[in-house]
Amino acid sequence: MPKRKQFKLIPRFESEADERAFWETHDTADYVDWSRARVAVFPNLKPSTETISLRLPASLLAELKVLANRRDVPYQSLLKVFLAERISHELAREARVRANHGLDLPARPVTGRAKSAARPAPVRPAGQRER
Repeated sequence: MPKRKQFKLIPRFESEADERAFWETHDTADYVDWSRARVAVFPNLKPSTETISLRLPASLLAELKVLANRRDVPYQSLLKVFLAERISHELAREARVRANHGLDLPARPVTGRAKSAARPAPVRPAGQRER
């Protein structure tokens, strides 16, 4: 029967800064039995958000508000859902392209666009072809 690993005791810390400094230089595997860890859910935590200013064509904003009104949700919330869905779709597409073609696409967005790339290509609804 294999001998169980003896874990070190986690010291008491004077402050959060002391604890942070400690964990920056120590491996948790020496202190915690991760094989006995459980998934924790923190329902009251809210993701951090950042306020941005975004200029949209008036017609696009009006259409967004119509769609949000039909769903009985604030238009800002609907816009966040649309953005999250599209970003997820694009990341999945890039992953498929990398997997299928062995391409070395950047894992993170490239910052600093050229002037010619300042405008994104128009987004077509699914199933609609370019004419």
